[in-house]
Amino acid sequence: MTAATSISIRRARRDDVPFIVGMLADDPLGSARERIGDPLPQSYYQAFERVDRDPNLQLVVATDGAGTVVGCLQLCIMPGLSSQGASRGLIEDVRVAKHCRSRGIGEQLVRWAIAEARAKGCTLVELLTHHTRVDAQRFYERLGFARSHVGMTIRF
Repeated sequence: MTAATSISIRRARRDDVPFIVGMLADDPLGSARERIGDPLPQSYYQAFERVDRDPNLQLVVATDGAGTVVGCLQLCIMPGLSSQGASRGLIEDVRVAKHCRSRGIGEQLVRWAIAEARAKGCTLVELLTHHTRVDAQRFYERLGFARSHVGMTIRF
Protein backbone atom coordinates (compact mmCIF):
# COMPACT_ATOMS: atom_id res chain seq x y z
CA MET A 1 0.00 0.00 0.00
CA THR A 2 1.24 3.49 -0.78
CA ALA A 3 1.00 6.40 1.65
CA ALA A 4 -2.53 6.97 2.90
CA THR A 5 -4.53 9.55 1.00
CA SER A 6 -6.06 12.29 3.11
CA ILE A 7 -9.84 12.11 2.87
CA SER A 8 -12.92 13.59 4.46
CA ILE A 9 -15.93 11.44 5.28
CA ARG A 10 -19.37 12.99 5.10
CA ARG A 11 -23.00 11.98 4.74
CA ALA A 12 -23.86 11.30 1.10
CA ARG A 13 -25.97 13.83 -0.78
CA ARG A 14 -28.37 13.32 -3.66
CA ASP A 15 -25.83 14.67 -6.14
CA ASP A 16 -23.37 11.94 -5.03
CA VAL A 17 -25.69 9.15 -6.24
CA PRO A 18 -24.18 8.84 -9.76
CA PHE A 19 -20.66 8.54 -8.31
CA ILE A 20 -21.78 5.95 -5.74
CA VAL A 21 -23.61 3.87 -8.35
CA GLY A 22 -20.58 4.11 -10.63
CA MET A 23 -18.39 2.62 -7.89
CA LEU A 24 -20.98 -0.08 -7.13
CA ALA A 25 -20.98 -1.07 -10.80
CA ASP A 26 -17.21 -1.07 -11.23
CA ASP A 27 -16.49 -4.77 -10.83
CA PRO A 28 -17.79 -8.01 -12.37
CA LEU A 29 -20.42 -8.61 -9.67
CA GLY A 30 -21.64 -5.01 -9.57
CA SER A 31 -21.74 -4.61 -13.33
CA ALA A 32 -24.29 -7.44 -13.45
CA ARG A 33 -26.50 -5.79 -10.79
CA GLU A 34 -26.34 -2.07 -11.51
CA ARG A 35 -27.69 -0.03 -14.40
CA ILE A 36 -25.63 2.94 -15.43
CA GLY A 37 -27.30 5.40 -17.73
CA ASP A 38 -27.64 9.06 -18.50
CA PRO A 39 -29.88 9.87 -16.86
CA LEU A 40 -29.45 7.40 -14.04
CA PRO A 41 -32.61 5.36 -13.37
CA GLN A 42 -34.89 7.10 -10.86
CA SER A 43 -34.95 3.98 -8.69
CA TYR A 44 -31.50 4.95 -7.39
CA TYR A 45 -32.69 8.39 -6.31
CA GLN A 46 -35.81 6.91 -4.71
CA ALA A 47 -33.66 4.44 -2.80
CA PHE A 48 -31.32 7.25 -1.74
CA GLU A 49 -34.28 9.19 -0.31
CA ARG A 50 -35.40 6.14 1.72
CA VAL A 51 -31.89 5.56 3.06
CA ASP A 52 -31.38 9.25 3.81
CA ARG A 53 -34.61 9.41 5.87
CA ASP A 54 -33.85 6.34 7.98
CA PRO A 55 -32.12 7.29 11.25
CA ASN A 56 -30.52 3.83 11.51
CA LEU A 57 -28.78 4.10 8.13
CA GLN A 58 -25.79 6.20 7.21
CA LEU A 59 -24.66 6.33 3.61
CA VAL A 60 -21.35 8.16 3.58
CA VAL A 61 -18.79 9.15 1.00
CA ALA A 62 -15.08 9.77 1.19
CA THR A 63 -13.88 12.84 -0.66
CA ASP A 64 -10.36 13.85 -1.57
CA GLY A 65 -8.85 17.30 -1.07
CA ALA A 66 -10.61 18.59 -4.18
CA GLY A 67 -14.00 17.38 -2.93
CA THR A 68 -14.19 14.52 -5.43
CA VAL A 69 -16.01 11.39 -4.25
CA VAL A 70 -13.45 8.59 -4.04
CA GLY A 71 -15.19 6.04 -1.83
CA CYS A 72 -18.38 5.12 -0.02
CA LEU A 73 -20.03 2.77 2.42
CA GLN A 74 -23.31 2.28 4.20
CA LEU A 75 -23.54 1.67 7.94
CA CYS A 76 -26.72 0.11 9.27
CA ILE A 77 -27.41 0.23 13.01
CA MET A 78 -29.67 -2.68 13.87
CA PRO A 79 -31.29 -2.88 17.29
CA GLY A 80 -32.09 -6.40 18.42
CA LEU A 81 -32.95 -8.71 21.27
CA SER A 82 -29.96 -11.03 20.86
CA SER A 83 -26.91 -10.50 23.04
CA GLN A 84 -28.98 -9.01 25.85
CA GLY A 85 -30.67 -6.44 23.64
CA ALA A 86 -27.51 -5.18 21.98
CA SER A 87 -27.43 -3.23 18.75
CA ARG A 88 -25.09 -4.28 15.98
CA GLY A 89 -23.55 -2.40 13.11
CA LEU A 90 -23.63 -3.78 9.60
CA ILE A 91 -21.18 -2.35 7.08
CA GLU A 92 -22.30 -2.64 3.48
CA ASP A 93 -21.28 -1.54 -0.01
CA VAL A 94 -17.71 -0.51 0.77
CA ARG A 95 -16.26 0.82 -2.45
CA VAL A 96 -13.24 2.86 -3.50
CA ALA A 97 -12.89 4.39 -6.94
CA LYS A 98 -10.69 2.15 -9.08
CA HIS A 99 -8.06 4.85 -9.67
CA CYS A 100 -7.76 5.47 -5.90
CA ARG A 101 -7.34 1.94 -4.57
CA SER A 102 -4.41 0.86 -2.37
CA ARG A 103 -4.15 4.32 -0.82
CA GLY A 104 -5.77 3.55 2.55
CA ILE A 105 -9.16 5.04 1.67
CA GLY A 106 -11.10 1.82 2.28
CA GLU A 107 -9.34 1.33 5.60
CA GLN A 108 -10.21 4.86 6.71
CA LEU A 109 -13.85 4.32 5.72
CA VAL A 110 -14.14 1.01 7.57
CA ARG A 111 -12.38 2.34 10.67
CA TRP A 112 -14.78 5.33 10.63
CA ALA A 113 -17.76 2.93 10.48
CA ILE A 114 -16.43 0.84 13.36
CA ALA A 115 -15.94 3.93 15.52
CA GLU A 116 -19.38 5.26 14.57
CA ALA A 117 -21.04 1.94 15.44
CA ARG A 118 -19.26 1.87 18.78
CA ALA A 119 -20.32 5.47 19.49
CA LYS A 120 -23.93 4.48 18.78
CA GLY A 121 -23.77 1.70 21.36
CA CYS A 122 -23.20 -1.31 19.12
CA THR A 123 -21.47 -4.28 20.68
CA LEU A 124 -20.72 -5.97 17.36
CA VAL A 125 -19.85 -4.85 13.84
CA GLU A 126 -20.26 -7.25 10.97
CA LEU A 127 -20.11 -7.24 7.21
CA LEU A 128 -20.60 -9.57 4.31
CA THR A 129 -18.39 -9.96 1.29
CA HIS A 130 -18.95 -12.21 -1.68
CA HIS A 131 -17.04 -15.49 -1.49
CA THR A 132 -15.26 -14.65 -4.76
CA ARG A 133 -13.82 -11.40 -3.38
CA VAL A 134 -10.72 -12.98 -1.90
CA ASP A 135 -8.75 -9.72 -1.81
CA ALA A 136 -11.60 -8.05 0.10
CA GLN A 137 -11.64 -10.91 2.59
CA ARG A 138 -7.91 -10.48 3.24
CA PHE A 139 -8.44 -6.71 3.61
CA TYR A 140 -11.18 -7.16 6.24
CA GLU A 141 -9.16 -9.76 8.12
CA ARG A 142 -6.24 -7.34 8.21
CA LEU A 143 -8.58 -4.83 9.88
CA GLY A 144 -9.50 -7.35 12.59
CA PHE A 145 -12.63 -9.00 11.21
CA ALA A 146 -12.87 -12.77 11.66
CA ARG A 147 -14.76 -15.30 9.58
CA SER A 148 -17.74 -16.24 11.69
CA HIS A 149 -20.90 -17.04 9.74
CA VAL A 150 -22.04 -18.59 6.51
CA GLY A 151 -24.03 -16.03 4.54
CA MET A 152 -27.05 -17.10 2.53
CA THR A 153 -29.26 -15.10 0.20
CA ILE A 154 -32.38 -15.31 -1.93
CA ARG A 155 -32.67 -12.92 -4.87
CA PHE A 156 -36.03 -11.92 -6.33
